[in-house]
Amino acid sequence: MAALAYYDVILKPVVTESSMNMMAENKYTFLVAPEATKSQVKEAVEKLFPGTKVESVNTMNRAGKQKRRGMVFGTTAKTKKAIVTLTKDSKPIEIYQGL
Repeated sequence: MAALAYYDVILKPVVTESSMNMMAENKYTFLVAPEATKSQVKEAVEKLFPGTKVESVNTMNRAGKQKRRGMVFGTTAKTKKAIVTLTKDSKPIEIYQGL
């Protein structure tokens, strides 16, 4: 398996009510590649958003849901979420501004 580049690690931001409430605590939620590690997520956030300093990264794996189409069963793709905590002196992430 090829190594992930930093721009392939973060797929998209998670915009929910609870993730918006966590922004007051300098915590941002992203959907990341399922094979990405915590150190890769930290490096990707610091490179994609200049001026940010990551304090910690928490990740959670979500299994795919089982779906059925007629008699055939299958599952949706598994996903991984990362909650990134920024330091106090870090710049905020600007993609969330104006939401």
